[in-house]
Amino acid sequence: MKDLLREATVRLIEAAATSLPKDVEDALLRAYEVEEAPAAKSFLKAMIDNVRIARQKRLPICQDTGAVLFYVKVGDRFPHIWALSQALKEATVEATRRVPLRPNTIDVFTGKNPGDNTGRNMPWIEWEIEEGDDAEVSVMLKGGGSEIVGRAKTLLPAEGIKGIMKYVIEAVYEAGPQPCPPVIVGVGIGPTVSVAMKLASKSLLRPVGQRHEEPEVARLEQALLEAINEMGYGAHGMGGKVTAFDVHVEHAARHPASLSVAVVLSCWATRRATMRVRANGEVQYLSHPELNGG
Repeated sequence: MKDLLREATVRLIEAAATSLPKDVEDALLRAYEVEEAPAAKSFLKAMIDNVRIARQKRLPICQDTGAVLFYVKVGDRFPHIWALSQALKEATVEATRRVPLRPNTIDVFTGKNPGDNTGRNMPWIEWEIEEGDDAEVSVMLKGGGSEIVGRAKTLLPAEGIKGIMKYVIEAVYEAGPQPCPPVIVGVGIGPTVSVAMKLASKSLLRPVGQRHEEPEVARLEQALLEAINEMGYGAHGMGGKVTAFDVHVEHAARHPASLSVAVVLSCWATRRATMRVRANGEVQYLSHPELNGG
């Protein structure tokens, strides 16, 4: 079973590295259609061509193939949890060789690079237990350029939603073109900065254009998206209408004395892929259905 899971995960990582999910590619195409600024439109065209060539030749979309992050929802009756845990790590090593991925992990203290995108606590795996006997595995390849502008802070509760909006807009404004816009903006709100940051990061898994199920959160997402696009940075900071593809907000109940908020940006090449693993070992690729049966 571990061998089957490892091979399925290698294919998942390869899909994330070489083929944008449909929702992100569609957002890129929409941005090209509405953009009027010549320089930004030219950059968007180059992005679209890049995506097409990468998919055809099965090459990484970007030279920075990112840090390998896994988000796993596992059923309480899924019988292969240990095999899956080991398979994710081994698949990272194999995908680094096969895709190939750029070896991006270095030891914090020694600077040593193992050459296979592993290391202490890497690849990063977030586990979530739910009822059922299946597992759902998502991988995100998070580039360093967009991650370096992430930020988090605990606001005074009195600052409220207006304070959150101000903080998010300032974060994107100060990031400027560094995270390679058009970006997806992940926002987390919660009792501590660590919780807020996890929520912000995980929100990037949500498809572009899918609003939060709570109406007041959905309205906040839309208001932030409009404000960010009014900044006029445009593609790669060349000026234009589309600075962000979308804004995703996730939240947890807060402490009465704190209001923590985090902002995580993903570059235009938001590389993620998801598969479902049945208890019998059957694998279904959700984000890249072209892999099913292949």
